[in-house]
Amino acid sequence: MKFIRKILNSRSSQGGDFFLELTNILGFKPRSIRYYKKAFTHRSMNIKDEKGNPVNYERLEFLGDAMLSSIISHFLFDEAPAGDEGYLTKMRSKVVSREHLNELGKDLGLLNFVESKINKENFGENIHGNVFEALVGAIFLDRGYEFCERFIQSRVITPYVDIEQLEGKIISYKSLIIEYCQKEKKTFLFDVYEDEGKEDVKYFAVKLYIDNKLVAKGRATSKKKAEENAARRAYYALQSKIDDVI
Repeated sequence: MKFIRKILNSRSSQGGDFFLELTNILGFKPRSIRYYKKAFTHRSMNIKDEKGNPVNYERLEFLGDAMLSSIISHFLFDEAPAGDEGYLTKMRSKVVSREHLNELGKDLGLLNFVESKINKENFGENIHGNVFEALVGAIFLDRGYEFCERFIQSRVITPYVDIEQLEGKIISYKSLIIEYCQKEKKTFLFDVYEDEGKEDVKYFAVKLYIDNKLVAKGRATSKKKAEENAARRAYYALQSKIDDVI
């Protein structure tokens, strides 16, 4: 542990400034700053402890994901007493969706604290949510469940979680389209192909067919995003029909 502490404390983050900025984000003073420095250490730093174990935020991310899920589950259990297991699971998924966690990480400016040998402009969107989960894991190790719950209450639940709004929030248009087709016994096909445009960046295009009829198209830099774009357009084209079924 002394080895890890020595490495992490050697970073040029001006320890005092890091402590103050972190305290401002957390809403309370951290006890062991080393957990938080580890939460902002990217694997590209290639730091290992004296046993050869990697020192980065990925294990904290795993822990933070579990803590976040537990605390949000407890909140929903209390706030939605009439909700069955399926309802509570769906609502929790909306709160802890990757898109939402990325927004939280951005709002807190967590990427500013990340130590990495990779240019931060080259990170994907998910880095924001990953670091947010790692921060939650660090809080748990440093101050325990109560402070972890306090942080999530003030930074996630109070400003962002509204039960009525969540009920109407769609987290995956593709899943919605598939559910609609299955309930209505309709066939569907996401026809994905590489878009040969003039751009330097590689794009994928999707044609969405329902009952062999072209309903919508989508385009993006990944197959998954292209399918989601096509599904979103299909939803708005068929919204009245889908809302009657789902």
